[in-house]
Amino acid sequence: MNDDTKRPRNTSANVLPTEGYLLEVDGKAKTQYATSEEALKAGLELKRRFPPIQVRVFGAKEQTHTPVELPEGQTTATQA
Repeated sequence: MNDDTKRPRNTSANVLPTEGYLLEVDGKAKTQYATSEEALKAGLELKRRFPPIQVRVFGAKEQTHTPVELPEGQTTATQA
């Protein structure tokens, strides 16, 4: 991997970040992203693959949790 490629950062389960956006799955902190768009994109992909899970994006600066929901009528990534 080169220096120009940024990978999402895994976070400690007991420490909330002070910057960026944290992806939470079923109430557990999973991965930190630099932008809300990156976190939402990853959250939507998880919801498409595993619809029953609860996914939220935590905005560190705003101290807010935003639920990630599939668009109306969309249930899985393999849907025809």
